[in-house]
Amino acid sequence: MLKVEHITKYYGDFKAVDDLSFEVKEGEIFGLLGVNGAGKTTTFRMIMGLLEIDQGKITLDGKPIDYSVTDKIGFLTEERSLLTKLTVQEQALFFGALKGMSNKQIIKRLDELLERFSIAEYKHKKIKELSKGNQQKVQFIMAILNHPQLLILDEPFSGLDPFNIELFKEEILKLSEAGSMIIFSSHRMDHVELFCKKLVILVNGKSVISGYIKDIKHDYRKKNIRIKGNVSKEELLKIGGVLDVIEYADEVEVKIESEQIVDKVFDYVKKKKHITKFVVEEPSLNEIFVAKVGESYEK
Repeated sequence: MLKVEHITKYYGDFKAVDDLSFEVKEGEIFGLLGVNGAGKTTTFRMIMGLLEIDQGKITLDGKPIDYSVTDKIGFLTEERSLLTKLTVQEQALFFGALKGMSNKQIIKRLDELLERFSIAEYKHKKIKELSKGNQQKVQFIMAILNHPQLLILDEPFSGLDPFNIELFKEEILKLSEAGSMIIFSSHRMDHVELFCKKLVILVNGKSVISGYIKDIKHDYRKKNIRIKGNVSKEELLKIGGVLDVIEYADEVEVKIESEQIVDKVFDYVKKKKHITKFVVEEPSLNEIFVAKVGESYEK
């Protein structure tokens, strides 16, 4: 288990991370989210042991993270971090050696992953000769080359098309099923909802939302109602507790301030003809993120 306990980090007088705590268990995919400058990268670097912690502590299976355990960690950075003049195999041999792997282990694992990601023909190509998408694949392969016990993924789908996102997704889920602890960060809330059951949202280095996504959605009072049929936006907006009505091609989305408003909207809808859909939905994670981050910045 990875335990982050009340960590704080200063850069001079600036507090980049403020009393942050969370846990990631074996096989869990955990979301660490926030806008740019929220403290995510600083947190990643403290977990990796690249930055000293000013207060608090971080442990992996009860032990402080130092060079004795970094071989068990994989990290995919948001920025390209490959040695572009090396071939893919040379990059793997260099990176794998840093993680304590033998050349035989590295080549075997590399061949498996290159085949899985359909880029086996690039094994002896220089990284600078590859497309951006294939460089991203290689960078991901380097992050998981050592079968990491803890894997940190910072914007792993950046620049990928839908087909390759699926490839990455399958591999991430395989790692999770094999017991890897995974910390996943993305600005795409739909990607976060694909994987994560638990998350923390940071604003100015401080947690503003944390816990299981299903509980966060349930506790968030505002709900959405999807209606397909003969309804009027103007009439819906006159119902007390209706916050907004968004019209789509073949249905409307009614945003309400709480679950108590559902009956009011239903009373209106049941008087109408040709209603083929009336569905109450939890808000999307993106809606909650925008609302909570906005509230925090306004205070």
